[in-house]
Amino acid sequence: MAANAEHAQANGMAVRAVVLDFSAKTERGISFEEALDALRRGQTVWMDLDVEDPPSAEATLSALNLVSQEILEDALYNEPLTRLARFEDCLHFVVSGCRPSGVAFELERVDVIVMERALITIHRGPVLFLSEVFKHYRADFERFAQSLSFLVYEIWDDLIDNYLSVQKLMEERVERLQTELREEEVDDGVFTQISELGADLLHLRKVLLPARSVLTELSSRKTLFISSATQPFLANMVGAVEHVLQDLLVDRDILSESLNLYMSLVSHRTNEVMKRLTVVSVIFLPLTFLVGVYGMNFSYIPELGWHYGYHLFWIATIGIAVSLLWLLRRLRML
Repeated sequence: MAANAEHAQANGMAVRAVVLDFSAKTERGISFEEALDALRRGQTVWMDLDVEDPPSAEATLSALNLVSQEILEDALYNEPLTRLARFEDCLHFVVSGCRPSGVAFELERVDVIVMERALITIHRGPVLFLSEVFKHYRADFERFAQSLSFLVYEIWDDLIDNYLSVQKLMEERVERLQTELREEEVDDGVFTQISELGADLLHLRKVLLPARSVLTELSSRKTLFISSATQPFLANMVGAVEHVLQDLLVDRDILSESLNLYMSLVSHRTNEVMKRLTVVSVIFLPLTFLVGVYGMNFSYIPELGWHYGYHLFWIATIGIAVSLLWLLRRLRML
């Protein structure tokens, strides 16, 4: 029989706790105090701590001695950074989920402490992928779960789905910028968007690389806190992370190639304009020379006395222009 675990207020944090019976396949939502009693009786408990006031939460958890002070300070005060640490009585790993924010994303840190009879998740504020875990874990618990390790699988499963959804958003941004770069008139703001997207792609890659390392170690290194039955499933997820990383590289390459193609088109158009200006210059340069010669204010110029000098000037001018046009067309410059 399953029951929803509701948030209960504790000193400086909101607590959601579930006691799990793997033999009877039952789980029940309990309060923070009941969770502490269940742990003392040796029952299996998942405790999710949403920290609202770090100092108060630290005081409460330190007094209860649930986790070591080192882990507690790391979870409450440090920046999001995916990593894994092993202790004699527990396994502590940090994961960073992504919450879409506008066209970019924000990191959501979750500390996971896996013990023999307890799994504790600590975070500050609602976490997108962890909410999905609470929605979906019951079906897997009832079907095949044998130990707390299945929750580690559930966490990574929804975390990778979270990474995939963010990568899809990045891919859509790349496609939109591609479309904008193909238009005749391109706003200068598109270059700022390209720069921001490139930075976001790199940021997501920096999140995924340590996540892959942690997941690889969880799936390959023997430990008391991750069952050997769960490790093959975690190993399969390493390939999914690799897939997201490859897609990110493809997105970056497409973005770079699109920008290079646009700059090549701009360069080509500039060359065409310069080519036309060159043709005009070639035609008018000799004509300018003639005008300059016969525009001089000397009193004695032999041609000044020619009766048909003006007509000859125009015949020479038109002849030179036509000849140059014919020559340029023959040279395929027109």
